[in-house]
Amino acid sequence: MNTSGPAVGHGLRLIPFRGLRYVPEQVGSLAAVTSPPYDVVVRPDGLHHLESADPHNIVRLILPQAGTAAERHRQAADTLKRWLAEGVLAPDPVPALYVYEQRAGDILQRGVIGALALSPASEGVVLPHEDVMDDVVEDRADLMRTAAAHLEPLLLSYAGDGGPSGATAVIERVVERLPLLTTTTEDGVDHRLWAVTDPAERAEVESDLSHRQALIADGHHRWATYLRLQQEQSAPGPWDFGLVLLVDTARYPLRVRAIHRLLHRLPVDEALRALDGLFRVRSVEGPLPRALEALGAAAEEGNAFLLTGDGGFHLVDRPDEELLARTVRADRPAAWRTLDATVLHSALLDDVWQVPDAPEHIAYIHAAEAAVEQAERHGATAVLMHPVREEVVRDLARQGVTMPRKSTSFGPKPATGLVLRSLDLD
Repeated sequence: MNTSGPAVGHGLRLIPFRGLRYVPEQVGSLAAVTSPPYDVVVRPDGLHHLESADPHNIVRLILPQAGTAAERHRQAADTLKRWLAEGVLAPDPVPALYVYEQRAGDILQRGVIGALALSPASEGVVLPHEDVMDDVVEDRADLMRTAAAHLEPLLLSYAGDGGPSGATAVIERVVERLPLLTTTTEDGVDHRLWAVTDPAERAEVESDLSHRQALIADGHHRWATYLRLQQEQSAPGPWDFGLVLLVDTARYPLRVRAIHRLLHRLPVDEALRALDGLFRVRSVEGPLPRALEALGAAAEEGNAFLLTGDGGFHLVDRPDEELLARTVRADRPAAWRTLDATVLHSALLDDVWQVPDAPEHIAYIHAAEAAVEQAERHGATAVLMHPVREEVVRDLARQGVTMPRKSTSFGPKPATGLVLRSLDLD
């Protein structure tokens, strides 16, 4: 990524907003009303667990349950209005930027939450690196439109310069003060949030970011949703900005993990038979951590995948060159053509297995353990992936080349429910 960033006035424009936050006295605990991002809550048991944690859990807004999409989105909007009327959620008294900290073991991440001016990828200010699906964007757009709210921040990264002033310097000063809230979620992560309302500190943050460009680390569908909703408006207004968390990865590097595939209707034995003569297939020993180590070693040499779901682990690597030449697009950079996700989708899913990229055929799962468990339970195939290096992601994004969707999982991801943005208030 171009760490020097765009010219002043053409970089990131982050403005304060009146955050909606839970009133602690009205809920069981702040931890009990938070959730992972909507696309991480993929299993019904995870959804039910969150719903039962507290009657006001944020999952009732980001993943409402009803018979049709329109009913779900209206339900979320009605729930939001009711919680505001009942004082479960309340707006902060004045607009602010928010410093947000996550800490767990050796992980420490700090960033600033605000409303970011929207810009298309062609302007080179906010760089996407993954493709999106139109139906998911339309669903998120209808939810945001109906609720008139941004319910969870995207995760964006940028490269600061480590100077004595600027956004990261403000963050380091702010975290020495008493926070607005402190909570520990059930995954053991400590969360703290501060409001930055001092005009001089806000100006320091905004001036620094005006030199920067950012990479979308997590939230491509929501960013595409922001842009779609902005296009619907006939006049400037709150829809020209989107709720984001910006992290200086020169100071707080993100972690990159793989996102795994669960092929609902493809048994493992059938998947393996179709690979005969096209990939090398070897059985590797478990348990899962040991098998993933074997996957990592193979990935150093080229494309590699770990198939499981039948109680064993099958390492798949060394794809046939003729297969790749026939199925992988030649009009993309070499770094894109050799991505595991590219080979998986172009050669395996589209050609060899002929598995449509639709929810009834494929689920995208962040935790390898969950992918294996579901595959074994339902007689399906889990395709476990090795993480792509962050520098590859940034280089492709800088070239304007998007990766297959769900190619990466950057983290730690911000908890959903700590601060929301109402479009009506702004």
